[in-house]
Amino acid sequence: MTLKKLFHVVFAVLISLSLPAQGAVILQYHHVSETLPAVTSVSSETFTEHMDYLKEHKFNVIALNELIDALQAGRTLPDKTVAITFDDGYNNNYQQAAPILEKFAFPYTIFVNPKLIDEGKNYVMSWSQLKELANKGALISNHSGQHDYLHIKRDGESDAQWQQRIKQDIVSSQQRIKEEIGHDYKYLAYPYGEFNNQLQKLVKELGFVGIGQHSGALNSHSDFTRLPRFPASGFYSKLESLATKLNAQAFTIQQLTYTDSVTNENPPILRMQLSIHDFHKSQFACYVSGIGPAHLKWLTTDTVEITSPKKLKKGRSRFNCTAPSISKHPNYYWFSQPWVIIE
Repeated sequence: MTLKKLFHVVFAVLISLSLPAQGAVILQYHHVSETLPAVTSVSSETFTEHMDYLKEHKFNVIALNELIDALQAGRTLPDKTVAITFDDGYNNNYQQAAPILEKFAFPYTIFVNPKLIDEGKNYVMSWSQLKELANKGALISNHSGQHDYLHIKRDGESDAQWQQRIKQDIVSSQQRIKEEIGHDYKYLAYPYGEFNNQLQKLVKELGFVGIGQHSGALNSHSDFTRLPRFPASGFYSKLESLATKLNAQAFTIQQLTYTDSVTNENPPILRMQLSIHDFHKSQFACYVSGIGPAHLKWLTTDTVEITSPKKLKKGRSRFNCTAPSISKHPNYYWFSQPWVIIE
């Protein structure tokens, strides 16, 4: 090989290594309604504005299975790739959201609770309505049997008993979806977005992809037992802030270390080993929900320890970490660590 050819080969390899990892964003909705709780709702008008934005700015809106398959296989996705999801399968998804999505020809996924459907609850879609949407291209997937907190053990329940109960819940819910709809996409959206180490391990053993409600972009390096989604309802429905999130990039995380997402360690400690190639360390920042800037301590050139300046409140909380991209200005890298403080 000539010196000139060798230079071009080395140059090409260096360029490929310096490029940011390709990624994507998943949006999460609940209600499309003007009459239900605002915290989990968007109006038809606002939802249409969101879809208009995706169309006008040429986002690559694809089905969730295409997105997950591509990332798991390490395939490159186009910039601005987005998947749209809904949790709980409410009636208004059929009445208001579906016609809007059909107009835009956007694929989407609905995570449902089969036991609630079988019980005929009047606020969720029926199997026939879901089948109708599936026949038009919607994906129907698993949100557990009846929206319980899956990580919580019952009084006196052993680890083995808990594991058997939750395994039965997930598997039987999946079977009902397969029987009624024909789908067998092994995606589990965690109820309330809550998960712990044990639940993640069980989900992986069952061959499922676990999906949360914590914000952030994702790429092929993401943990497929805790994929993030950007909530797009209520306070998070404002188009200006949502546009920033839609253009978010995923950090390439080599190692993520913490005790557990559900914990009595307070404040909890998070360590991230990052591939730092497309952002400046000085611009990496993390915020604690309801508190403010987190404390950062760089342990090595690529590993940072993140803590809260004071104790987190009991219940759900987050560390949100961002950094502006060098190559894709003005886009931001975005990662969220969810916590459930139990004491």
